[in-house]
Amino acid sequence: MKARTVLAGAVGAVGTAVLGNRLLTNRAGDLENPLPGVERTYRWRGIETTYTVAGDPNDPEMLLCHGIYTGASSHEFEPVVERLAEDYRVVAVDLPGFGRSERPPLVYSPTLYAEFLRDFAADQLERPIVVASSLTGAFATDAADETEFDQLVLVCPTDETAPERPWLRTLLRSPIVGTTVYNVIASKPSIKRFYGRDGYYDPDRIDEDQIAHAWNSAHQPGARYAPASFAAGTLDPDFDLATELAALETPTTLVWGRDAKLVPLREGRDLAEAADLDLVVIDYATQLPHAEHPTKFVEYLTAELLHAGADPDADFEE
Repeated sequence: MKARTVLAGAVGAVGTAVLGNRLLTNRAGDLENPLPGVERTYRWRGIETTYTVAGDPNDPEMLLCHGIYTGASSHEFEPVVERLAEDYRVVAVDLPGFGRSERPPLVYSPTLYAEFLRDFAADQLERPIVVASSLTGAFATDAADETEFDQLVLVCPTDETAPERPWLRTLLRSPIVGTTVYNVIASKPSIKRFYGRDGYYDPDRIDEDQIAHAWNSAHQPGARYAPASFAAGTLDPDFDLATELAALETPTTLVWGRDAKLVPLREGRDLAEAADLDLVVIDYATQLPHAEHPTKFVEYLTAELLHAGADPDADFEE
C-alpha cells in the first residue's frame, strides 16, 4: 500500500509538472521584434536566424551582439539602436538559440557562436564595428582572429562564467524535469532578480516591458537548450581572453560598468593592462551600461574614440 501511495504521488507530481510546463508554454505568445528598422533572416547551417537593420546603408556598419543569459535577445540594445542609427548602419542580431532566431536542440558551444559571428559578418557585412556584450565578447574575439572587423567594442567581456558541469546541461535538456527546472530559472521573478542584481545599478530603471519581453523570449519553443549549455559552463571558451586580445590586430576597446559584480571592474582593469587596451568606465552602471545609460554609451561610441585618439581612461556618468 505504501509503495502504491508513493508511486501515485510520483505520477501525480509528474502530471502536475507536465501540465504546468504546458500552461507556461501556452501563455508565451509570439515574440515581437522590439527594434526599429527592417527585420531580415540569415540561414546558417540549417538554422534560420534573424537580424534587424536600421540606418543609412552608406554609413559605417555596426554589428550589435547581445549577451548570453536566460531570455537574452537583441532587445538588449533597444535603448541605443535608434540613436546609433543616426550615424551608423546598425545590424542587431539574435544569436542562434535566442530571440527570434530558431532554437534547435543542439549542444551549443563557444565554437558554434564564434563561427556564426565569423560567417554572418563575412556574408552580410563589410568590415563592421562589432559591439559584443559579456560572454559574447569572447566569441567575437575568437571570430575577429579570422574576420575583417573594423573595430571591437567589448562590454564587460568574460571567458569564464561557471564551473563546467555537463550533467547540468543534460538535466536542463531533459523533457520533464529539465523543463520544470528551467521554468523556475526563467520565471519573471528570476529574470527581474538578474536585471536588478547584475544588469542594472538602479533597479528603478528596469522597464516592466523589458521583463515581459525577456520572459516571453525565454519561453519560446526550444528556449532552454542554449541556456542549458550556458548554465553548465560549457559555453566558456577554452582560451585565455587576455592572451587572445593581446595577439589580436583588430583595434579593441573595453567598456565597463563601474559597479559590475558578475565581471568586476578590477577584471576589466587587469584585462586592459594585460592586453594593452583602452578601458572606458561608465559610472552608476553594472553589467549592461548600454541599456542603463544609453545616451552616454552612444556619446562614447560616436566620439573620436572610434575614429582617432581618446583618453583611454575616460569616465562617463549620466
